[in-house]
Amino acid sequence: MNFKMIKYVIGWLLIIVSILMIIPIICAIICGEDTIISFLIAGIITASLGTLLRLKKPENMTMYSKEGLILVAIGWILISLFSSLPFIISGAIKSPVDAIFETVSGLTTTGSSILTEIESLPKSILLWRSFTHWIGGMGILVFVLAIVPLSGGSNMNIMKAESPGPQVGKLRPKVQSTAKRLYIMYMAMTFTEIIVLLIMRMPIFDAICISFGTAGTGGFGIRNDSCASYTSLQQVTIAVFMLLFGVNFNVYSLIWGKKIKEAIKSEELRNYFTIILIAVIAIFIDIMGRYKNPLFGLRDAFFTVSSIITTTGFGTADFDLWPEFAKAIIVTIMFVGACAGSTGGGIKVSRIVIMLKTVVKEVHSFLYPKNIEKIRYEGKVVEHNVLRSINVFLMTYILVFILSFFIVSINDFSFEGNFSAVTAALNNIGPGLAEVGPTKNFSEYSDVSKIVLIIDMLAGRLELFPIIMLFLPKSWKKF
Repeated sequence: MNFKMIKYVIGWLLIIVSILMIIPIICAIICGEDTIISFLIAGIITASLGTLLRLKKPENMTMYSKEGLILVAIGWILISLFSSLPFIISGAIKSPVDAIFETVSGLTTTGSSILTEIESLPKSILLWRSFTHWIGGMGILVFVLAIVPLSGGSNMNIMKAESPGPQVGKLRPKVQSTAKRLYIMYMAMTFTEIIVLLIMRMPIFDAICISFGTAGTGGFGIRNDSCASYTSLQQVTIAVFMLLFGVNFNVYSLIWGKKIKEAIKSEELRNYFTIILIAVIAIFIDIMGRYKNPLFGLRDAFFTVSSIITTTGFGTADFDLWPEFAKAIIVTIMFVGACAGSTGGGIKVSRIVIMLKTVVKEVHSFLYPKNIEKIRYEGKVVEHNVLRSINVFLMTYILVFILSFFIVSINDFSFEGNFSAVTAALNNIGPGLAEVGPTKNFSEYSDVSKIVLIIDMLAGRLELFPIIMLFLPKSWKKF
């Protein structure tokens, strides 16, 4: 285990986080808020530790798969702890567990909240809260890769550990170039959404915060009603951008490279939008009788599906009051999630499709035992190691879900509430049903349950195994 290398990269990570705190400091100065001191103290503490950790550059700059997993897990835990300091120091969130829950929810782009009143908070706190979505959306370590030169396959091992999906491919020959391209596209799309929302006369502060949340597919609103009080045009715009950020960024890279036909032929992209179309139509048909104007029902159905399948979590309607069939669809797409290689969470469309193809292949093997059939995805044969990793992921996912559900159920809330709470946390969605529905929050859960949900949020964002590695004694052996 290359501990010196892990320490060095984490040092960089903390320094970057401290620099990012300058943004809410500028907001506090503009708004004349007294939270400046809170962010300064948090930034100095974070930067000081980061500087100490990276004082000496290790001679061996190589990091392999095991180190990559450990680094990503420790890194995300530490940035969660230090990013929660402004909430605690300012008194915006008094309980450390609640502050860490809110921060982890932000960084993992979950959007679940313990706050019952949002609009009364200082704007700098609200900005930092939404900005954590943007930081965690593409991955803070991906940003580190863009500026810190590593060797021996280290870059790819870190990117594999942090990036969502069954497999991670390079967009460019060098991983450092890949990281730069990802962030250029990410920033360009975020800036575009801000501009479009401003053109639609959304207040600039709202446009920035909502765009941060949309880009990271998080769900922290800056209004108590989330997005319900925005105009229909603004809501539809947000919904469209949520869907765009749920697309695999490899598709955008192909478009960048002027390979538009290849991008359009993406099997994952077609499946993603097919699921969305079917879900929107089915929910709209089920709820249209509740709306005097059917167009409003279609708007809410579209927005809700966009928000849930991309695991963003913004809301325009209380879907907890919708018919059971509509809620069943919503819970189903909670598990499906967005595309691999996007900022969205969930199991991922690619895994679901490959899993279904595996089932079909097994059925065919019973009918035609002599036929040799291979599973193809995106025009390529799916290798055995990919199928094995998907099977292992799904099995691990189920075990983590069941264990978390049993622990959270100690709160003695409704089955629907506890089930959807774990679903929302592990799939990085935000709202659930019943006690954690769109108009409610997670504040009533015990600290033990919140800690379990914190672990679930981190595990869901990092695809389970980096967090699991922390609990294995063999992970900490030096050799």
